[in-house]
Amino acid sequence: MGRVEEFTLDIPFDQSPRTVYVYLPDSYDHTKKKYPVLYMFDGHNLFFDEVATYGKCWGIKDYLDKEGLDLVVIGQDCNHTGNRRLEEYLPLPEEKNSFHKSEHLKSEGDITAKWFAEDLKKECEKRYRIYKTREHLGIAGSSMGGLMSAYCIAKYNRIYSKAACVSSALFFCPEALSKLITENNIDPNTKIYLDLGSRESNSKKFMMQGISLMLETAYLFEQKGCSTYPHLVVDGTHSEASWETIFPLFLQYLYPELYEEKNGKAKI
Repeated sequence: MGRVEEFTLDIPFDQSPRTVYVYLPDSYDHTKKKYPVLYMFDGHNLFFDEVATYGKCWGIKDYLDKEGLDLVVIGQDCNHTGNRRLEEYLPLPEEKNSFHKSEHLKSEGDITAKWFAEDLKKECEKRYRIYKTREHLGIAGSSMGGLMSAYCIAKYNRIYSKAACVSSALFFCPEALSKLITENNIDPNTKIYLDLGSRESNSKKFMMQGISLMLETAYLFEQKGCSTYPHLVVDGTHSEASWETIFPLFLQYLYPELYEEKNGKAKI
């Protein structure tokens, strides 16, 4: 069985330091090899129901333990005060459009993304036997974390080679994100999973707009030569219970070598 460790790390926001959750596979203590990494947002929602915001986590530890996959998953705890999570996970200025109406939010996600790519990455590489090279590094999240993952794979493509943008809140800043993808240098050796659940909203108009944004974003990445997997999750909802069901799907797409390695071991 793998284990989840915790440590704290300073972040340039008012709620600091933050808890960092790190899943280490069972094999970690029995080998000297390095491990691929998946960095994730909303780390408190990943592994244990007891600390998940709504009492249900993604079940990532259970899945990785069951499958015996040699992957390190690292999640950062978000800010739990008012709209601070939204602001810290909003990477570009909020745009006035028909998708969303809210109080004006500060855009501080660029600070969070920089902290992930520099401070968090550096600290984790000091503490754990994990790869530093982009081909072994991914970024993932849901909702605002999905938006941040799309931003990070475009802005920090030199660091990450794969991203899972789950139920992404792309409607906050669609034009600015499109501009970022179009103008940035993005390595064609990049994989991006994007999805939306068919039951995330009762509004047909909102759902059609959401699907359109997802497909447009995938198209922009494809124009850069990237491989994308846009996915409409049948009966998918905006919840950890739903995201738990698609974690195996995007993991196999982003990290096929983990399953090849597992199957190779099984044949020995």
